Amino acid sequence: MIVNGEAVTLDLPPHTRLSEALREGLGLRGTKVGCDAGDCGACTVLLDGAQACACLVPLGQCADARVETVEGIAASPEGRALAARFHTAGAAQCGICTPGMLVAAVELLRRDPAPREAAAEAALGGVLCRCTGYRRIIEAVCGTGPAAEIGGVGARLPRVDGAAKLDGTARYGDDAAPAEALWVRPIRSPYAHARVVVGEVDAFHAAHPGIRLLVARDVPGRNGFGIYPHIKDQPVLAEVALHRGDCVAALVGPRASVLAVPRAAVPVVLEPLPALSAPAAALEAPAMHAQFPGNVLAEGVVRRGDAAAALVGAAHLAEGEWETGFVEHAYLEPEAGWARRVGDGVEVWCSTQAPAMDREEVAGVLGIPLEAVRIIPSACGGGFGGKLDAGMQPLLAVAAWVTGQPVRGAWTRGESMAASTKRHPARITARAGCDAEGRLLALEFDGTYDTGAYASWGPTVAGRVPVHASGPYRVPNVAARARAVFTHNPPSGAFRGFGVPQAALAQEALWDMLADQAGLDRLEFRILNALRPGDATATGQVLRHSAGQAACLEALRPAWAALRAEAAARNAAGGTRRHGVGVAGMWYGIGNTAMSNPSEMRLVLEGGTLTFLNGAVDIGQGSSTVLAQVVAEALGLPVAALREVNGDTALTPDAGKTSASRQSFVSGRAALEAALDLKRQVNGVLGWDGARVTVNGEAWRGGAITGTGRFDPPTVPLDAEGQGVPYATYGFAAQLCALSVDTELGTVALERFVAAHDVGRALNPTLVEGQVHGGIAQGIGLALMEEYIPGRTENLHDYLIPSFGDVPPIEVILVEDPEPLGPYGAKGVGEPALVATAPAILSAIRDATGASIRRVPALPHRVLEALRGG
Repeated sequence: MIVNGEAVTLDLPPHTRLSEALREGLGLRGTKVGCDAGDCGACTVLLDGAQACACLVPLGQCADARVETVEGIAASPEGRALAARFHTAGAAQCGICTPGMLVAAVELLRRDPAPREAAAEAALGGVLCRCTGYRRIIEAVCGTGPAAEIGGVGARLPRVDGAAKLDGTARYGDDAAPAEALWVRPIRSPYAHARVVVGEVDAFHAAHPGIRLLVARDVPGRNGFGIYPHIKDQPVLAEVALHRGDCVAALVGPRASVLAVPRAAVPVVLEPLPALSAPAAALEAPAMHAQFPGNVLAEGVVRRGDAAAALVGAAHLAEGEWETGFVEHAYLEPEAGWARRVGDGVEVWCSTQAPAMDREEVAGVLGIPLEAVRIIPSACGGGFGGKLDAGMQPLLAVAAWVTGQPVRGAWTRGESMAASTKRHPARITARAGCDAEGRLLALEFDGTYDTGAYASWGPTVAGRVPVHASGPYRVPNVAARARAVFTHNPPSGAFRGFGVPQAALAQEALWDMLADQAGLDRLEFRILNALRPGDATATGQVLRHSAGQAACLEALRPAWAALRAEAAARNAAGGTRRHGVGVAGMWYGIGNTAMSNPSEMRLVLEGGTLTFLNGAVDIGQGSSTVLAQVVAEALGLPVAALREVNGDTALTPDAGKTSASRQSFVSGRAALEAALDLKRQVNGVLGWDGARVTVNGEAWRGGAITGTGRFDPPTVPLDAEGQGVPYATYGFAAQLCALSVDTELGTVALERFVAAHDVGRALNPTLVEGQVHGGIAQGIGLALMEEYIPGRTENLHDYLIPSFGDVPPIEVILVEDPEPLGPYGAKGVGEPALVATAPAILSAIRDATGASIRRVPALPHRVLEALRGG
């Protein structure tokens, strides 16, 4: 072949996938593998000048062919120019899809140097992205994205880790294992509930020299891991499988040998047992985990006033039941990593959102001290909460510990989807009332959340939902409850919102119904009832400052009026396609709920080098960039003056997990404190001469100086009635959606979003806007297309996520109501970006057709059923 302009010869079987030949044979790791089925496009290369999914091309078809990968594209003039536009536009977030995007875009630009949006969508339509919402990618290809700015807080600074994501040099979980590493292959249960019977292991070893079979008894420490100190219910290797995809054994050895072992040859038999598939049945069944009788993992409540009595006196009442299913994270990088034993310790390189938590779990399952474990985060190809759980790390560590050799692994797309956590399915019943003028009086809310086989983040979901059940509105009387219930379904965990998006579907639908009954405009109804500074929430917390919900809603007024007038005019023309505009509000507590949530940051000045030891993992949201901007702003230096070390538990302090939209707020404040501490110690003027940091014009000549910062947001634990201060601050937002519904087909066509978000202070507007775009895209999936069914939708062609044509234009309005506790007033936006989207879509469907969707996703047959009054 001619690969990136150079002749290469490979001696491999002709059926070898081109993707494997490039990655394993030539070390061209820029070509990513997200599915091995041609669904995601991450492995896109140019084959004789045309796009091809390298995972679908057998090497035997490539003799004498010209192959171009992202490494070659990045070195070409057109590739460099395109990468620069991606960089400034913020078109690469996690970066795992970016190589495929760049390759596909270069093919387009070679034949059409000035493409229009439709051409860009068509050319890149075979590549999926889970982070960006696609709009910034289109802008980058068409040359219409925002310009870059150099500066500290408030500047549109390109990502500090962006260049490596654009030239193929960023290293993800499956990109850096040593050549001699063995391969781990999990053996998973095909049943939702089964007893594991282990046969003759010694005979297996004799028949398969060089391959080690691991079963539960091989785990040297505690055969259980989990999120909470008192709940370690998920086994590394199960003795009783509790969900389809549970890992019951593992093979370790040379990769080709391990993959060649027939499943029937593995002496591990599973005996099926009755399975609980519905929470209602589980509540009446024997306990799956002895620790939790009744199969209730956790229950959260918020009670304020007398909701039942207030509803009796309400002028208008609305009620209903809503249902959501499993939603898959669908990060394009499946779980991957490698581990090695180092003396009496172990090192694990992995794609993760929580290295410090991984460290604790690995130490526990190995039975070794915490300080003997080192977690080194790779670049993370998407997470959204799904890579908060330890996932594969304990198994990698056990395999490396037992064999004494480096061990690598990468889940296939199918096993990633079978084994990873999901968004909690929820069944919610709620009713609310208002007075004759439309002022909200009361809400009753009851949510049952299917937490699946293991606890994961279920207690966090159950605790967060009741706090948020009333939304960002004044509701003086609230009775809200949420329960997380065990079943034999896949474990449900953290997924961008911790259960709040499901609750928002119910609460915002109730507000629409009440507004209609009261004869009020739906936007004005929300403005009337919006929380403002000085108001008390349902937990009794008084919002002292930074409560921009009313400002967000008011910012939508011009678009609301214009879009509604346009929809009315189009509907007046008749036809089967009906047009509507929907609105939804959102609030989201930043950080952990009513508990300690600290982060620590460290800066070291030695000579002319200033090192930022930043333990916050950047999973694409941009924390490495915005935290550097905070530090640079405080020190009066450019970001280029910082040498940043990220996430490595042996080098960086614990910044806490990347979740709950906390890193900008919590770690940002800790970074600010570290910078101020360093500045006090230096007691001079810091500068940058382009190569070194100076103090009063010269390199620092004293010893190393360390600046440290720590921040733990002030909260008050909730009492038995759910009263307290669960979060130090909240993000607020409101979104509009304009769409049309084909009343004959039940299909929904999205036309426009307008999203107003109170972020406190936009530390980097490009990155904030990118989070809003990506959140809206995932909200579209939740509302209209994403439905994970165990055993049926475990790939990316049966499980649909939004692609280029599914995300319409998005207008982002940044509302900056500064939060005094945050760094330069900043809060968070990662999860708030998603919460209002699905409710706004359902609101617009109701506006267009009068039909109320009570079960999502709103697939065409469900829309038609609702239109017919079902």
